[in-house]
Amino acid sequence: MKNAQLADLLRPEDFDGIVGQDHLFGERGVVRRMLVGGRITNMIFYGPPGTGKTTAASIIAKQSGMTFRKLNATSASLSDVKDVISETSNLFGADGILLYLDEIQYFNRKQQQSLLEYMEDGRITLIASTTENPHFFVYNAILSRSSLFEFKTVTPEALHPVLRRALRYLNEENGLEKTASDEVCRYIGHCARGDVRHSIVLFENAYHTADSEILKEHVDSFDTSVGNFNDDTHYDLLSCLQKSIRGSDPDAAVFYLAKLLQSGELLSVCRRLQVIASEDVGLAYPLAAVVTRSCCESAKELGMPEAQIPLANAAILLATSPKSNAADMAVIAATEAAKAGKGINVPLHLQSPLFKGYKYPHDYENHYVAQQYLPSDLLGTRFYQPGPNKTEQAAAEYWKKIKG
Repeated sequence: MKNAQLADLLRPEDFDGIVGQDHLFGERGVVRRMLVGGRITNMIFYGPPGTGKTTAASIIAKQSGMTFRKLNATSASLSDVKDVISETSNLFGADGILLYLDEIQYFNRKQQQSLLEYMEDGRITLIASTTENPHFFVYNAILSRSSLFEFKTVTPEALHPVLRRALRYLNEENGLEKTASDEVCRYIGHCARGDVRHSIVLFENAYHTADSEILKEHVDSFDTSVGNFNDDTHYDLLSCLQKSIRGSDPDAAVFYLAKLLQSGELLSVCRRLQVIASEDVGLAYPLAAVVTRSCCESAKELGMPEAQIPLANAAILLATSPKSNAADMAVIAATEAAKAGKGINVPLHLQSPLFKGYKYPHDYENHYVAQQYLPSDLLGTRFYQPGPNKTEQAAAEYWKKIKG
């Protein structure tokens, strides 16, 4: 037991021990009331890490009497899913299997689809968890068969009883009588930023550093950067990454990339890099979007730590590429025109084939023929201005020659 994680040793065995999620597991919590009523359904738990998703799933399995199986999508394969499914041939007609799938966002479409048949006939009840928006990363057919429940960030006040339990356990385990003030407990809760698991790790480290009383200085002796990675830091670092790439600084770009990945921000980094490829590099090097997409997909399949390699390739490629925001500026200007109510009446010859007058460009020399495309109230408007880079200037010169 010496090597066991304290957070696992203190893991609650019933809903009363889960902190910060009263809307789900309190006396009037929706999940608690549902189970009391004998109802258990497929569920998607989403919210920040360390807020009790895994604990809740194990308690639900225990109360339901179902066989509990757990897979982590960052390392599980389709064969692991099939192994769980194969067990249902022996249990079908009994209580069935409750499968807890952690980090479901790392399962691809095929892996998620493999569960559908067994969710339909009740052989598997799925509880999946994710730290991402489930509407973006969970297959629609899974979502339509599941109930979504949000886990919220745990406040420092809600963490207080957890740390008190940790203190009692450590004192009993070590035969000591160390103390910790309420102020220090709140401080640890603040440093952990709502992550129960991380708060216990911080507390345990401080406990073994302190003499008789745990003080702030003992907490500060350890790196609390993971706990301090709040929403503001999340967006600040993503902004730093994008601005460094936009500013063509590969060293700063790869530094902020590393800092984000160390904080577990794999998917948000992938999304931001794909935005940068189109927003900041854009038409100056159109293949950057394709390469970046490929690097991001590779990273999601590999998982950390190997994921950092293709993502570093993408970040450095984008930082060292020529830049153009011409497409971004064009669509912003076009959106403003549309919102202003312009262009309601589009040219008839561009509408249904029933309307005559449309000229098919491929029938003409150089696959171009002059005709009206913009609505009459926008004639002569220029939304797109080619950027001063080789690719866009070459295209501009080509069309200038063709259009005369």
